Amino acid sequence: MSETPDGLAGFRGVLRRFTTPLLPDDYTSLVNPLWSSRELRGKIESVERFPDDTIHLVIRPGWGVPVSFEAGQYIGIGLRVDGRFTWRSYSLTNAPDTRDGLFSITVRAVEKGKLSTHLVGTAKSGINVRLAAPAGDFHLTDPLPAKVLFVSAGSGVTPVIAMLRSLKGRENDCDIKVVHSVRKSEDVIFGEVLEDFGAHIQVTSESGRVSPEVLEELVPDFQERVIYACGPATMLDELESWAQESDVEIRVERFTIDRVSEAAGGTITFGTRGVQASVDGATTILEAGEQAGVQMPFGCRMGICQTCVRGLSAGHVHDLRTGDIHEPGTRIRTCVCVAAGDVTIDV
Repeated sequence: MSETPDGLAGFRGVLRRFTTPLLPDDYTSLVNPLWSSRELRGKIESVERFPDDTIHLVIRPGWGVPVSFEAGQYIGIGLRVDGRFTWRSYSLTNAPDTRDGLFSITVRAVEKGKLSTHLVGTAKSGINVRLAAPAGDFHLTDPLPAKVLFVSAGSGVTPVIAMLRSLKGRENDCDIKVVHSVRKSEDVIFGEVLEDFGAHIQVTSESGRVSPEVLEELVPDFQERVIYACGPATMLDELESWAQESDVEIRVERFTIDRVSEAAGGTITFGTRGVQASVDGATTILEAGEQAGVQMPFGCRMGICQTCVRGLSAGHVHDLRTGDIHEPGTRIRTCVCVAAGDVTIDV
């Protein structure tokens, strides 16, 4: 049987005549778990483990999953953890022009990272996962800048690796400099790719962190370059201020948000579903919904793409990214907003 969209559509048409009241999707998923029109799915093809609680996953996308993407973008991964689906976004590390239709991501277990810890501990070939389509604004422009400086730290190297792989053999089109920092030398991943581009590896436990002053010394013509930076929030905040003062174009990708706020938390009511969740002031509306079994759309989980925007019917929320307080009747980014008292969300 053909696994093409046309072949699958025909198969669904036949099933539709015989499966009432069940949906064709209920049967096609039994034939092949990757066939579903209700949700995007994928299957883990291979797992490579590293000593520092890091794994490299290759995922085969199922029927209907968009396979085209820009180097530097991410995909969403959903997996059942402790009886509930948990979602996180991970940068793709393969180049988009590999033509094999597969996705590659690299995951490092982080403290309180429910999904990353679960994946590192249990991921194996053959496991089916839910997927969200590739998305994100952190990618190379077309045409390419004449000169680029990539700055990354720790797992922030992952979107940079995809960009570097997509630039392989195009050094004549773009002058590329790479500065990457790790705490210890054994923390370096994708060493071969970084070496191919002559990257400067800064081991912070030995040489200190990468500051704007260090970058100015390493890359004297930094003002002629477009900077792509990914890493800890403190590093990115400093680089953005420095770039603004130096009149340098910079693009950043943030993996985490600062959860420090004065919000006290409260009881979140999810629209007419009657589902409620009591949370603290550090748990976002999106996370509270996932914990309560209310799945809402999301993309970047960083308050950038607006996929998660929903209406605030009652109460007040605090935006962790901007510091703004939103009132009833406004539309909020559920992935970066926390409850400042009891609230009701339109879902």
